[in-house]
Amino acid sequence: QVQFVESGGGLVQPGGSLRLSCAASLRDFSIYAMGWYRQAPGKQRELVATISSTGSSATYVDSVRGRFTISRDNAKNTVYLQIDSLIPEDTAVYYCNAGGLGPPLYAWGQGTQVTVSS
Repeated sequence: QVQFVESGGGLVQPGGSLRLSCAASLRDFSIYAMGWYRQAPGKQRELVATISSTGSSATYVDSVRGRFTISRDNAKNTVYLQIDSLIPEDTAVYYCNAGGLGPPLYAWGQGTQVTVSS
């Protein structure tokens, strides 16, 4: 059974930074493109960043480009999301999943809460 365990969220002030991690119990992790998603209160879950299977390419939604950086460590079955220059609109539960720009392939983990507030 595939599981994703997200961590690293918290309460931060505007302008702050966080590094989110997602550990995947996914066989052959290195063949999958991965994505980070977020769901804000009252809104649909949205894809914010993707990374190719090798880590050589990444994509970002316009609202986070230049502030978010996705990376991965295939030896650790882990994908990361560095979030800088946080703004209140980044407040959401953050999730990861396999599939990259395509539809998410597996059940969701519990996510990690990011709250940006002064």
